[in-house]
Amino acid sequence: MRKKRKGVVACSAGNHAQGVSLSCAMLGIDGKVVMPKGAPKSKVAATCDYSAEVVLHGDNFNDTIAKVSEIVEMEGRIFIPPYDDPKVIAGQGTIGLEIMEDLYDVDNVIVPIGGGGLIAGIAVAIKSINPTIRVIGVQSENVHGMAASFHSGEITTHRTTGTLADGCDVSRPGNLTYEIVRELVDDIVLVSEDEIRNSMIALIQRNKVVTEGAGALACAALLSGKLDQYIQNRKTVSIISGGNIDLSRVSQITGFVDA
Repeated sequence: MRKKRKGVVACSAGNHAQGVSLSCAMLGIDGKVVMPKGAPKSKVAATCDYSAEVVLHGDNFNDTIAKVSEIVEMEGRIFIPPYDDPKVIAGQGTIGLEIMEDLYDVDNVIVPIGGGGLIAGIAVAIKSINPTIRVIGVQSENVHGMAASFHSGEITTHRTTGTLADGCDVSRPGNLTYEIVRELVDDIVLVSEDEIRNSMIALIQRNKVVTEGAGALACAALLSGKLDQYIQNRKTVSIISGGNIDLSRVSQITGFVDA
């Protein structure tokens, strides 16, 4: 009860913000969420609507982490990590269980990567049921700390500039997520900003699904042909992880109407 009275704080460039905010509303906990200043208005509004106070700070995920540390120090709140936490990873892993329930004979699962919580959880769940299923990650060429770490064999940082996949704009993976990914994930591929954009357009035109850039990463890898060696004549699941994007931003990115 004492921890509950202190309240919690989280930071997120993706879905974690809304998840924490909704949980706070359900449990009667005072929540505060730090998001980058450039976060989509729809994402900010949804987080506020669920109950949490939103603090806009900095330009990227690393900036929000610094602000969270300040809030914890000043207010004594409990920090809810966005990805590098066993319980958070386990929660995200339930997606893997749902995949196995719906398509038990799947061959490949393609997953977007930011800090690595989503792919780590899915990989643990799926590989524990069938180790032969491939789990493949996708990141932007502009921001791919996990891919750089995975291929180099040690945790490293990579960010050249921003990305349309702002929900996955995490330059350095978590310690725990990296270890799980290194052990269980089969490959990680990179996609360009144009490939992300083309994926978003294809999902709208062909599937009538509006996604944010991070949500379109897995499909971008499939459409680019970079996964052809894995998917030919194979059953493949592509994770579409989010639709938190402003309509004005959709228009600007896709070019359907003048921005």
